[in-house]
Amino acid sequence: MDFGLFVQRGYRQFLCLVAATTLVLQAGAAGAQTAAESWPNRAITWVVPFGAGGVTDLVSRKIAELLRTRLGQPVVVENRPGAGGTIGTEFVARAQPDGYTVLYASGGPMTIQPNLGLTKLNYDPLTSYVHIRGVSSANQILVATATAPYNTLAEFVAYAKANPGKVNFGSPGPGTAQHLAGEMFQAAAGIKLTHVPYKSGSSQMTDMMSGILDVSFDYLAVLRPLIDTGKVKVLGTTGTARLAALPDAPTVLEAGYPDAVSVGSTWVSVPAGTDPRIVGRLSEALAAVLADPGIVADLATNGQVSIADKGPAEMGPFIVEETARYKRVIESAGIAAH
Repeated sequence: MDFGLFVQRGYRQFLCLVAATTLVLQAGAAGAQTAAESWPNRAITWVVPFGAGGVTDLVSRKIAELLRTRLGQPVVVENRPGAGGTIGTEFVARAQPDGYTVLYASGGPMTIQPNLGLTKLNYDPLTSYVHIRGVSSANQILVATATAPYNTLAEFVAYAKANPGKVNFGSPGPGTAQHLAGEMFQAAAGIKLTHVPYKSGSSQMTDMMSGILDVSFDYLAVLRPLIDTGKVKVLGTTGTARLAALPDAPTVLEAGYPDAVSVGSTWVSVPAGTDPRIVGRLSEALAAVLADPGIVADLATNGQVSIADKGPAEMGPFIVEETARYKRVIESAGIAAH
């Protein structure tokens, strides 16, 4: 074959290949643009990294239902509990960044676990996600079984000091905000409690009512029915100011334990790489849902403060700040992974 003809033919083949590749890339880009513009056109999976019945689950279901109405597509709540919330959190990090897998994120897996070192995290709280919008921050409540031989924080601390290691406290899992609240309180008060981790908040509260657990730290959304029916009694809260919903409950700050102040936060995230147009639409929808009078009233009733003013631009710095805050607390309290 003539060498010049061979070169010309090879060059023509190369040009055809370039043209075909360009068409494929253009088609892919057009497809991605169409997918983003038509989002959502099918059901959205709303991942809650904790079991059904806990505070994260209870609040998120109400938000998911309003999102369904606003977006016009089903928003299906999927509980993926385990390992202090890290299993469900990691699941979303590995999901397709197409806007159809959404995480109801919380501080435990995102800002506490990185500092506690309980397990190797297969996600990065900052780079594995786009954080869409804040939902709420809340103090926790320390409750005891109805028959406990103590009725105040001071009486509880005195009892725990007289019975080191014999008083247990429950949480929805190692590294959760509830677990950390217990660790912080015992470090601040100079007492020794035994941690009993559960896979879900509902199982934890079942054992509270049956007397298997002595005390628990949790949020008002979970505890209110038990408090109102006298199945548990309130010893105090982990905030700096009393809850309007529980005006008679003193804070750990009032009791003289400033290092036991603990506030938990929640927000909504999607996998990194999600199209900015989808992020924008979801952020706007969430802002509208969180401004709904029913949600606003529900958050207030359950002792939660809205942080819905934090959109995609504010959430990154907020998570950095929260992580740094927990790092200081954990280090100063000498809380090691155990």
